[in-house]
Amino acid sequence: MGSIFSAIGGGIIAVISAIAGVIITIVGAITTVIVTIFDVIVDILCCRCCGSRRSSRRTGRRTGRSSRRGGAY
Repeated sequence: MGSIFSAIGGGIIAVISAIAGVIITIVGAITTVIVTIFDVIVDILCCRCCGSRRSSRRTGRRTGRSSRRGGAY
């Protein structure tokens, strides 16, 4: 009789574990979507606020490096 109850308990635990796994997967997917949307919004705001400053610094650094390399040869 004990083995029957043990088998039933194991089956119940397996079903609960499967349901928990599905819930964890759903929550993980929703979290990933929310974080991705937040990252895109932050990237757009940063590009609008600091985009011109960053691009001018990058071009200045590139020309400085290329002129130094050209002078070394």
